[in-house]
Amino acid sequence: MERVARLATTGADLQPHLVPVTFAVVDEQLVIGIDQKPKSTTRLRRLRNIQENPHVSVLADHYDDDWTQLWWVRADGRASVVDDGPLRDQAVRLLVAKYQQYADDPPGGPAIVVDIAQWSGWAYTA
Repeated sequence: MERVARLATTGADLQPHLVPVTFAVVDEQLVIGIDQKPKSTTRLRRLRNIQENPHVSVLADHYDDDWTQLWWVRADGRASVVDDGPLRDQAVRLLVAKYQQYADDPPGGPAIVVDIAQWSGWAYTA
């Protein structure tokens, strides 16, 4: 599974916003953590956008110079920002299990939880 995906959001202004994210999938939910890496502000646009418009897309893809190896998968759904509680704790556990970098410094911010409504994708086929 790919290690990085792109989260697409739009807020009330309907302007698209796309950022790379770390993620984990469990059942029909996708979780994204807000970690401590330096950011330009703590009032992240992705979080504001989700509060204004919960419809999101998350795209993971694989590129290779051998185009027979190309693929992408997209999850469309409704996101929520979870500041604390069992759902946030579960998201952090999943991210720590997937990313060794989080072992000593797990995401400390809120979690984004996407309830996936639809999966779509593509892979090269000969």
